[in-house]
Amino acid sequence: MPDVELYRPLNTPKPFGEDVWIVDGPEIRMDYGPISLPFPTRMTVVRLSGGELWVHSPIAPDPDLFDAIEALGTVAHLVAPNSLHYWFMADWIERYPEATTCAVPDLVEKAKRAFRIDVPLGSSAAPAWQDEIDWIVVPGTSVTEAVFHVHAAQVTILVDLIENFDPQRIRKRLYRWAVQLVGADGHTPFDLRMTFWPKRKAVAAAMRKVLDWPTERIVLAHGGLFARDGQDVLRQRLRWAI
Repeated sequence: MPDVELYRPLNTPKPFGEDVWIVDGPEIRMDYGPISLPFPTRMTVVRLSGGELWVHSPIAPDPDLFDAIEALGTVAHLVAPNSLHYWFMADWIERYPEATTCAVPDLVEKAKRAFRIDVPLGSSAAPAWQDEIDWIVVPGTSVTEAVFHVHAAQVTILVDLIENFDPQRIRKRLYRWAVQLVGADGHTPFDLRMTFWPKRKAVAAAMRKVLDWPTERIVLAHGGLFARDGQDVLRQRLRWAI
């Protein structure tokens, strides 16, 4: 499969495997101490065997984006995959009120913008898509993240466990330096490693499952993707947690 074109055009589904699309959205700003870094955003769409759509980490709502997504199928599942990637869930629920919503468990209490959570990931309730998409919750103190694996496409989906900013797209030298300093250059940022450290035994167990998946391609929410040799990439980039 050829490399996918990243970033622009925005709000446009781009194939990244069998019945898998990525959609790049507008940049947001995230604060690292006194520095406010520009973060590209990205969501993932998977068409399940019945034709319904599974939407991971929904980006900012846009009428043209909704039209493009609906051309692929019926939105049936909306997923908030970590403690930070949930802000636009309420907008997508408003558009697709019949969709089932899933979220990492800490968002039940921590979300700063309320939205309906039908299935907390890691609870006894099993999501309807569990036979086609595997998942594991990686627990942290301030950030918890669920990692997903699409069986048919051999695609693994992360949001912040690996960030892969392209220095060529960062104009300010200070920002390029900050990206390297925090470790967001194709690895797990150092601040996230710290949030996972107190629960390192549970994190290591979760990571071992992730590394066992037969991953070919990797979707990340921020920065460049990995279009081949995904299992080897994950073993290199996540070995700090084992």
